[in-house]
Amino acid sequence: MRVRPLYRMPPHQEQQLQKAKRLEWITIAFMVSIIVVMGLTMGSSQAMWAAWIEDCLSMIPPLAFLTGLHFRSKPPDDEFPYGYRRSVSIAYLCAAITLTSFGAIILYDSLMVLAKKAHPTIGTVSLFGSQIWLGWLMMAALLYSAIPPVVLGRMKLPLSVELHEKVIYTDANMNNADWLTAVAGILGIAGIGIGWWWADAVAAGIISLDVLNDGLKNLKRSVTDLMDKKPTTVERNKEDPLLNELRTELNRLDWVVDCKVRLREEGDVLAGEAYVVPRDENRLTERLEQATTIANSYHWRIYDVIVTSIRSLEDQGNAKRKNSPTS
Repeated sequence: MRVRPLYRMPPHQEQQLQKAKRLEWITIAFMVSIIVVMGLTMGSSQAMWAAWIEDCLSMIPPLAFLTGLHFRSKPPDDEFPYGYRRSVSIAYLCAAITLTSFGAIILYDSLMVLAKKAHPTIGTVSLFGSQIWLGWLMMAALLYSAIPPVVLGRMKLPLSVELHEKVIYTDANMNNADWLTAVAGILGIAGIGIGWWWADAVAAGIISLDVLNDGLKNLKRSVTDLMDKKPTTVERNKEDPLLNELRTELNRLDWVVDCKVRLREEGDVLAGEAYVVPRDENRLTERLEQATTIANSYHWRIYDVIVTSIRSLEDQGNAKRKNSPTS
């Protein structure tokens, strides 16, 4: 059985990856402090509860990335000849399912509170010998919950693009959007202070929709990645340019008439096949070895591309149709 060689990242990218790992650990540390502060000031506010749940869920993407990163560094073996590169994608899928589930639960709970017309109250607490309305402490906690994630999200965003780490990219975008949760929560608490009993539940509903939206988007992305969808950029708004670049590079070989590249994403790297149409079969084995070396050394993200010769690109398409279940 052919077992893949262990993938080794270039020094610069490895350095950037270590920086991303440190940022994710810092994110977890800040999120723990935010969760504690939010829990201590939560009271009976539905919006605070929803924001606290979202803060807890915000720890899932960095934990999923760090856990998957640990497993994907393991070398391929006889049991897993393709290696463990997809472990981050699997962890990403689990995180997306959790986000979606909790978003739906929070939304349901908010709607039930509105339906029952429950009137939340916010009392006072004794602080430094004075009685203070708990709502002020809630607002301060919500403000604190927004600032560190936004700063960290902006630091992680360029790293996610450079490393082509979609989990970090998603995490960074969620961090950048945390200020919306804080604003919604603050408005909900202010509404209770004014006397609008429904403001708290509405704010919780808005927060739940944000969580649910994140969950559904990430669920779709994680599933399509595991289904070997055509590779896309980290922003997912266009096809990964490496597909055409690799095809162009192989077409430059003087013995290649035409070629087709079929790649899939395995976390941050691309793997797959390249089908080349040779001008003749003279020294074909040697030429294929040359093309394989060129393909796998073209870019640091290309890993284990197998180059195969075929008579025509139409033959390759016909072979796929003959092997399909409907044929």
